[in-house]
Amino acid sequence: MDRSVVILAFDTTKGFSQDKGMTQIEGKPLLRRVVDAVEGCTDETIIVTESQKQINLYQKLVPPDVEFVVCSDASKGPLAMAVCGLETAKGNYTLLLPSDSPFISSEVVDLLFDLSTNKAAVVPRSPDSEPEPLQSVYNTKQALEIAKEAVAEGDYAIEALVERLRCIRFLSTMVIEQLDPDLKTFFRVKNPIDFKKAVVLSKPKPKRTKK
Repeated sequence: MDRSVVILAFDTTKGFSQDKGMTQIEGKPLLRRVVDAVEGCTDETIIVTESQKQINLYQKLVPPDVEFVVCSDASKGPLAMAVCGLETAKGNYTLLLPSDSPFISSEVVDLLFDLSTNKAAVVPRSPDSEPEPLQSVYNTKQALEIAKEAVAEGDYAIEALVERLRCIRFLSTMVIEQLDPDLKTFFRVKNPIDFKKAVVLSKPKPKRTKK
């Protein structure tokens, strides 16, 4: 197995009346949009949750071959959850994703994997030109080792992966724009206002009428 995807389902109820992953955009739950975006790009999909209760909710939303893992240290942050996912992943390379990005570009995902050979990670730069550790592809073994080391030292920031790994290939925003002109792949639904924006962004752009 070569490609795994680990989806981190954290902070899923803050500001929402129900679990955020179940909130629908254009008739499809947010979590299912993320799972569908990477379908065909990876060999296995793993969702890391904070509790069994989440799994009970999510199993109804996704295909039966999706694997679930409960992270007992989820309260410590996304890096702790990433460790749980990386420990489970069987692929040589693993894509880390947040569970609240409804517009992930499968073309960008494929490119990240294609560029990952002999690299510790392929990390895209977001619209503000900062590295985006939660939409990156990692050498599974190397990332797990570094993540465990950081957590053992009390560093739970997901950015520790990018800061501590060596031999990283950074993917410029200009390259990503060739595949995703609006850079919507980086958009995240972190609160109800973002959700309203996502609903608007999900609608097709009106066609320009010729004069």
